[in-house]
Amino acid sequence: MKQVLNIRPVSDLRNKYPEVESDVLKNGEPVFLTKNGYGSMVLLSIEMYSALLENIEEKLLQADDASEATDTRFSAEEVFSRVRKRVNG
Repeated sequence: MKQVLNIRPVSDLRNKYPEVESDVLKNGEPVFLTKNGYGSMVLLSIEMYSALLENIEEKLLQADDASEATDTRFSAEEVFSRVRKRVNG
């Protein structure tokens, strides 16, 4: 099932704060805010934000451990080339 993004104008923080807060806290979904029609920021619950950081920290520690286990090094160009190939199939 495709998730529908919750996009709101930044003015909703002032005018409809309880509704925005409910979307973030009770529904557990981020709210994307726009200003003058362009993306401005994303609101997340503290739990969602912590979960994102925790996963990133774990992956960085795994990368550090992997780099200590070998002398092989890749240039930024090689890394991004490999990532592009995986993303594009």
